[in-house]
Amino acid sequence: MATPIADSDVLLVVDVQNDFCPSGQLPVPSGDEVVPIINRLARRFRHVVLTQDWHPAGHHSFASSHPGRRPFETVTLAYGPQILWPDHCVQGTPGAQFHNGLQIPHAALVLRKGFRPAIDSYSAFYENDRKTPTGLAGYLRERGLTRLFVAGLAFDFCVRYSAEDARREGFGVIVIEDACRGIDVDGSVAATRESFAALDVAGVTADAAG
Repeated sequence: MATPIADSDVLLVVDVQNDFCPSGQLPVPSGDEVVPIINRLARRFRHVVLTQDWHPAGHHSFASSHPGRRPFETVTLAYGPQILWPDHCVQGTPGAQFHNGLQIPHAALVLRKGFRPAIDSYSAFYENDRKTPTGLAGYLRERGLTRLFVAGLAFDFCVRYSAEDARREGFGVIVIEDACRGIDVDGSVAATRESFAALDVAGVTADAAG
C-alpha cells in the first residue's frame, strides 16, 4: 500500500557520508547502496533536511582518545554509556563529506552534529546527554512540518535515535527501510526494530512512499 507524501512531510537524510561508506573509517556494510535510492526518493519531497556527523579531531567518542581502549568497546562518560568508535567524520576531512553521488540540491538545511568535543550525538534532535537540543524540532514546527520520512546511516544508531526522538517530540515517523543500512553491534538492529514497534514508528520501502 502506498503512503502518500504531503507538503507537511519532510525527508530526513541521516549521515550519508564517505566515512560511513565501504571505503571509509567506520564503514556501514553496503552503505553506499542507499545513495541512488535516496536520490530518487528526495525528488518526491518539497522539504529535505540532511544531517552531517561533524567531529573535531580528538573527539571524546573516539577510541584513540582513551589510551588502552579499542573501537567498539563501551565506556561510561559523564553523560552515560558510550560506544567508542574509530576516528571518523573529522571536520574538514574527505571522510566527513557527503557521498559524492548524493544529489539533493533542494535540501534546505544541513544539520551538523557531534561537533562538541566531549559529547557524542547520534540523534538529529538531541545530543547523547538526552538534554541538549539541536534545534531541529523547532525548525520543523516553525514550518508546519509534522511527519518525517527517515533514511540513511546507520539504521541502528543515528537513524534509530533520530526516529525515536522525533516520535517523542510528537512527530509522525516513517523509516524508509531499503534506504537505510545498519552495522549491528551486539544485536543493535534487532533492538532497533523492537524499539520502533513500541514507539509506533512505521517502516516502508522507498517505492511505497509517494
